[in-house]
Order: sequence, then structure tokens, then C-alpha cells
Amino acid sequence: MIFDKEKLISSINKLAQSKVLIVGDLALDEMIYGDAERISREAPVLILQHTKTKLILGGASNAAHNVATLNGGKVAVIGVSGDDYYSELLFDTFDRANIDCSKIVKDKTRKTIVKTRISGSITTSITQQIVRVDRQSKGDISPETEEKVIKNIEKLLPEYDAVVLSNYHIGTLTKRVIDFTIGLANELGKVVVVDAQRDLGTYRNVTSMTPNLPDTEKSVGFKIESEQELKLAGKKLLSETNAKAVLITCGADGMYVAEPNDKYTKIPVFNKSEVFDVTGAGDTVTAVYSLALAAGIEPVYSAIIGNVAASIVVRQFGCATTTVEELISAVNDLKI
Repeated sequence: MIFDKEKLISSINKLAQSKVLIVGDLALDEMIYGDAERISREAPVLILQHTKTKLILGGASNAAHNVATLNGGKVAVIGVSGDDYYSELLFDTFDRANIDCSKIVKDKTRKTIVKTRISGSITTSITQQIVRVDRQSKGDISPETEEKVIKNIEKLLPEYDAVVLSNYHIGTLTKRVIDFTIGLANELGKVVVVDAQRDLGTYRNVTSMTPNLPDTEKSVGFKIESEQELKLAGKKLLSETNAKAVLITCGADGMYVAEPNDKYTKIPVFNKSEVFDVTGAGDTVTAVYSLALAAGIEPVYSAIIGNVAASIVVRQFGCATTTVEELISAVNDLKI
């Protein structure tokens, strides 16, 4: 597609204006690294000599982190944590990332969502992930916790330009939380963007949503193997949700923006380079896209900025973020 590079750079410079509230499944990624030493005598497993542990904001927390690095910390999160060892680490990591986490609800009956990745290496090889351990509670949050979450949304949402519903289906975003947030956002004239993995048709009257291709296929009920089928999928989601735009991310095939009145735009992947890790790239797209929409930027240009941001973070290991300066530099390097 042909686009105006000056308009794109001007749009990127507007990202810092917007304030965004993230509501969803807040997670912490614990990255444990070690050097492979020998095989254990106790069992046929590697013994790693620990070298470092890195804590990274994951899940809905990663979307908030991406917003914070672009708008100077004008972002808050609402979700649920346990009242445990990892909840303190989660709060501390939010604080260090300049993210308002004061309205997280602590629930002693639930676990703080943590994904622990253990990776090992030897001097002659790259670092290799060996195992991942997930800590999370099954099922929806309790009615009591749900009520606290809703009250916190009611308090904070008026102060923000946009709200992102980031649903990893770990129990925070109940139907009541979703319906209340969308209703209040529309009442206040706020941008509301949905990042969910299933049941997309249940998010009605939103500004936009950012499903990937497999999740779109599950939601619309058919395989998408052509641009015509992408159009049909986008049209169906627009009809079911009454959204103002739908952004479908298609991995190496770029993105597709569907808007009402049969307006469809295919966006290629920009700045193709070696991909180190796609972890969290979808959160980056959603965060940047939402910031842009909240700044009054049209959906297609908002999606292009998200696309460029994703091309930057996939070059780094783990959930990563980017900055306005990096985005502008990447756009200046684009061949159009």
C-alpha cells in the first residue's frame, strides 16, 4: 500500500498525548537463566548454574508497559493479583516501569499470574528455553472481587482517553466486567479496544479489536486462506460487534483493517528482519494501535504504527517495548 511518510511521523509524535487504561489478566514473566553444568545423578535432567533472573511484565501487563514507554507513563492497570510472594514482585515491576498499579485488587484465594521460563546455555550455543512453569487460578474471579474491579474501573476510566480490554481468559474479564467497561466507555466517549482470543462477537459497540488470524478463524467459523475470505471475516466481525474498525494481525503476511461501508486495507510487514522472539508482539500492536486511536489517528495509520512497532520488538527476546524515537527512526528507514 502507498502511505504518506510525513503523515505517519506526525501521527507517531501524537502518541504521547493519550492516556490509556488497561483492564485484564495481569501477568509477570519470570525469566531464569543458567549455564548447563552436567547431568544430575538424581534424575536424567540438566543441572544449571544460575546466572540471572529477569522479571518482565507479561499478558495485559505487557500492553501497559508498551504504552508507558511511548507516553511517559500515562497509563494505569486494573486487574487481580494474589496476596503472595509474586504479587509483591508484580507491583514492584509495575512501579519500576512507571505504571499506576494502585487499583489492582488483591485476592487471597487466587494466584498471581506468573509464567516462569527456565533457559540454559553452554559456551558454544545460544540460550535455549528448557521448561515453562505457569502459576494461575482457574475459573472466573469471585463476585466480591468482581465488584471491587468494577468500582475501580468506575473511578479511573473518566481520567483516561482509552481503555484496552486485554483478555487472556484467566478469569479477570467476566461478562459483567466487560459489559460494564464498554458501557461506561461509550457513555464517556472513550476509545475502547479489545484484545481477546475467543468469543469476539460478544464484545459489542467497541471502537476496535485486534484479533490474530487463528483467533479470527475460530470466531467467524471458517478458514481464511485468501484476501476475499479476510474481507468476509472482517465484515462478519464488524456486523457482530458494531465496531468502528477491526484489525486482524496475520503474522508474516502483515495486517488487515476492515471498516464499515466495505472499506478494507491490507498492510504488509514493514522492516522485515531476523525474528528472535514473537512473544508479546500482539500486546505491542494492541497498545500502540490503541494509543494512536485515542490520539484521533485514523484506524489504518494507527495499524501501520502498530505494525512498525511489532517489527522492532520481535528482534528482542521476551516481551519487549519500543519508543517514539525508535518508531520514527524505523519509519525513516522504510523504502516506499
